[in-house]
Amino acid sequence: MTLFEKIIARQIPAKIVAETSEWLAFHDIQPQAPVHVLVVPKKLIPRVGEAQPEDCALLGSLLLGAQEVARLTGVLDTGFRVVINHGADGGESVPHLHVHVLGGRPLGWPPG
Repeated sequence: MTLFEKIIARQIPAKIVAETSEWLAFHDIQPQAPVHVLVVPKKLIPRVGEAQPEDCALLGSLLLGAQEVARLTGVLDTGFRVVINHGADGGESVPHLHVHVLGGRPLGWPPG
């Protein structure tokens, strides 16, 4: 099981922000901004580059989950960033697709 599967199964504690039947959102343990929440699908998709056409609705649900997280954490109106990492060069650290929602401070560009 991935770290995120263990969190979804409640085998590892997490500070949960929101949950649906399709995804779980919780605070990142190494936040890179005052708001740093992960939206993780309950279905294991190792990375965004391995998503399949049948995952289309789930992928949309993850983005709506990011919107809900932004609303719940108070950054919907001030601004936030949505990030999905893929592979080692992309910064992926857990082989389970997840969406980072970052906000609560000005975010520079380009990132990294």
